[in-house]
Amino acid sequence: MTIKTYGATTDLRAMRYGLLLVVALMSFSGCAGRTGSASLLTPAIEHSAAPILVADASSITSLAAAALDKAPEEPFDPFAKPGEEGIDEYDPWEPLNTKVFEFNRQVDRWVLKPVATGYNFIVPNPVQIGISNFFYNLRFPPRFFNNIFQGKVKGAGIEVGRFLVNSTAGIGGFIDVAQHLDLKTPDEDTGQTLGFYGVKSGPYLVLPLMQPFTVRDLIGFVGDIFLNPINWLVLPIIEIDAIPSVIPHENRLTSSLIQIGGRIFEIVNDRSLNLEKFQGVEEATLDLYAAVRNAYLQKRAKAIQE
Repeated sequence: MTIKTYGATTDLRAMRYGLLLVVALMSFSGCAGRTGSASLLTPAIEHSAAPILVADASSITSLAAAALDKAPEEPFDPFAKPGEEGIDEYDPWEPLNTKVFEFNRQVDRWVLKPVATGYNFIVPNPVQIGISNFFYNLRFPPRFFNNIFQGKVKGAGIEVGRFLVNSTAGIGGFIDVAQHLDLKTPDEDTGQTLGFYGVKSGPYLVLPLMQPFTVRDLIGFVGDIFLNPINWLVLPIIEIDAIPSVIPHENRLTSSLIQIGGRIFEIVNDRSLNLEKFQGVEEATLDLYAAVRNAYLQKRAKAIQE
């Protein structure tokens, strides 16, 4: 397919953004191949427990926000100039990345933020925190398996303990009881596991309506999909004939709608929890794209070292 350069007219720009949106939405159709083979569009459907959809907050300002809000003892500066902290900001696709990044920002500005503002007015903050805890608890399997893959037996044990405590005493994960029992360990994912074994990060990449990636982390993102049994035992976006599921494989539309609905709900909830922080970042940062890229790459490098 030939990708034409941007024209000067608003119509051409609108057509391009519309095409990107259509392609992204097509990825939520749940059309995974049968007998263990997943469609190439499947990775857009899930991040451990639910699909990535609609300008994931982390792709816009959350990384920069977290950087501004970091404790003074943090060893890295997300706004440092390239190379100052030993982070290789390999971004050969920057011209395209910046355009997609701006598209994501506009989706956040005109769609996600207004919805999150209304949601924040209706839903009390403690309820929002409980919902965030619930979704985090669902993402236990990839974190557990990646601790095992990296030989972090203690971390794997802590993840099991957190899941059991929060799923029972924490009422399905809504209350993070485990944090009061000092059951804490760094989050692990497949991208970190690849980095742990020496796989280079590759180019930085920004996709429509999704979080930032490097090529390695995008591969890891797909790996996390396969590591979560929810995607083939409960809501089968990965279809394996020999493995039954709560929702039959034939009901792809039902699975996809639940996955999409759950992820939209989670994103709105998370955006609502960070309305003021994100606003402060946008006002304080001159080059938001560079700040988010720098913060993301440093965050990932630090996570691999932990």
